[in-house]
Amino acid sequence: MKEQTIFELIHSMDQFTNKLLIQWNKIFKENLGISHILLLGHLNRHGKSRPSDIAKTLGLTPPSVTHLSEKLVKRNLAVRQVDEKDRRIVYLAITQGGIDIVDKAHDEGRILRENLLEKLTEDEVTQLLVLYEKLNKVGHRDIP
Repeated sequence: MKEQTIFELIHSMDQFTNKLLIQWNKIFKENLGISHILLLGHLNRHGKSRPSDIAKTLGLTPPSVTHLSEKLVKRNLAVRQVDEKDRRIVYLAITQGGIDIVDKAHDEGRILRENLLEKLTEDEVTQLLVLYEKLNKVGHRDIP
């Protein structure tokens, strides 16, 4: 891959990501970012979870999960639960309000995806996601 191509690729990916985020913020009026929705989605799928497990699964730092969860708890979208057997362990769990927000985000996200990815087939969208996930798994040690 020639040098110019990698920068064009990065630039193109950045432009599209920025376009997605701008459009997302215009349609989703809940004052929550993508990371908040990802965290709620994790809780919705997996049930109560330890913040350290959430951080590992979502590729976030533990302090980031703490910061995100503060807002979710304040808005009653998630709650903290202390483990009955070991009070040192604290879980984060989704509330019904959080479930409602995840449902709303999925509905509005579907509309955004249809509008921004309308030129791609369903298979191409799937391939795009697979490619991004594959690239995100490349560790720093793999890069010279």
